[in-house]
Amino acid sequence: MSDAIIVTRPDGQAQQLMLLFHGVGADAQDLVPLGRVLAAEFPAAFIVSVAAPMPSDIGGGRQWFSVQGISEDNRPARIDAAMPAFVETVAHWQQEAGVGLDAVALIGFSQGGIMALESTRDRPAIAGRVVSIAGRFARLPESANAQTTLHMFHGKADPVIPYGFTVEAAQHLVAIGADVTADVIPHVGHQVDAGIAELMIERLRGHLPRRTWEAAMRAARASDGQGLDDA
Repeated sequence: MSDAIIVTRPDGQAQQLMLLFHGVGADAQDLVPLGRVLAAEFPAAFIVSVAAPMPSDIGGGRQWFSVQGISEDNRPARIDAAMPAFVETVAHWQQEAGVGLDAVALIGFSQGGIMALESTRDRPAIAGRVVSIAGRFARLPESANAQTTLHMFHGKADPVIPYGFTVEAAQHLVAIGADVTADVIPHVGHQVDAGIAELMIERLRGHLPRRTWEAAMRAARASDGQGLDDA
């Protein structure tokens, strides 16, 4: 926790908690510029750029799990081993911010995006929103996580994690009834650029979570039913 960078902390009660998770071989400083962009748009948000817990074994920076000898077969086990520390980190900052689960947004790039997505897969929800930039699932979820909205962004020219993983995941998530948006951006590689940041802000501001809409519909139906009973 000590290597995390608090980008901004509101003077009063935070309305949102946004946690940023960097890619393998990077560190918390890497996503501070994105955090500052978000801070300008969400002034009541508590924004933290989180450092992965382990030194990277491919050079400098840090990692959530090793990518040495990584394969489709061994990736899920490595993520599962890293997940308790990830969940503990989210819980720590949620307590620090004093917000409910619905006000927590996990925003991950590359390996950080993988961890954020995997935290929603067939597990109890730990955040109301999860944003993956150039990430992927190690395994597609078997069921939708009703408490979490997923926003996925991927550069079409990404040479590290092909954008097809996001397309496949989005199609699967829609099929199982998940609340998801997915954007593939032409001519963008494995990066967080200004266009992705702008689009992400648009999704965070403009997308009404399905659970919120469904709750409003239930309340409206209940109100209509009460009115008929009273007539």
